[in-house]
Amino acid sequence: MDGKLSPSDAPFPVIATLFGLTFVTGLIDALSFLGLGHVFTANMTGNVVFVGFALGGATDVSLLRSLAALGAFASGGVVGGMVTSRRPRTPARHLLIAMYAEILLLSVAVTAALVTGNEVTSVSVYLLIVSTAVAMGLRNAVVRRLAIPDLTTTVLTLTVTGLAADSRLAGGAGSRGGRRILSILAMCGGALTGAMLLRRFGISITLIGTTLVVTGLASYLSSSERPRT
Repeated sequence: MDGKLSPSDAPFPVIATLFGLTFVTGLIDALSFLGLGHVFTANMTGNVVFVGFALGGATDVSLLRSLAALGAFASGGVVGGMVTSRRPRTPARHLLIAMYAEILLLSVAVTAALVTGNEVTSVSVYLLIVSTAVAMGLRNAVVRRLAIPDLTTTVLTLTVTGLAADSRLAGGAGSRGGRRILSILAMCGGALTGAMLLRRFGISITLIGTTLVVTGLASYLSSSERPRT
């Protein structure tokens, strides 16, 4: 199979995992924006805007950090595209490969944060930016291949637009409203949790918690793929 799913035939474990990864996106962007100096490593729209701000003379954003995040995310996207195009797999297997890579890259970020003891140095900042952005780019490429509406895990602009434009207030049928609202709440909840963890415990603990969440999601999805006896 080519990995693409319609909303009606998407397996529940895949749907549930994507909601969980949307929560993780909120954690990652809270960590990167609040802890690494106004840069996103999951939401690339923000970085494109920050590049424009920096070129326009804004002093509170970093051109180099935004470009590093964009380049790392794109590199991850290339790897994700290779993963999904070279061998047919079930959607869950595609997603698991991305999640295993995400766990590995987040572990690299955890190690870097622990070594520096939460002291944000120029080297550690870029290592954290690159490792988390590559992970997000790879995952985004795989999720894009699955093509499940309103479950991109990293971008909510179209989700919010669809929620409003398809609502009964706008004359629509209100289709997929529950899924869209849940996606928005998941990312908001992740951002809230990330901000609280970062303020209370610092970068290392926030990264460890994020890695554990992805590991738990991968374990759940993997167990759902095992044949029942």
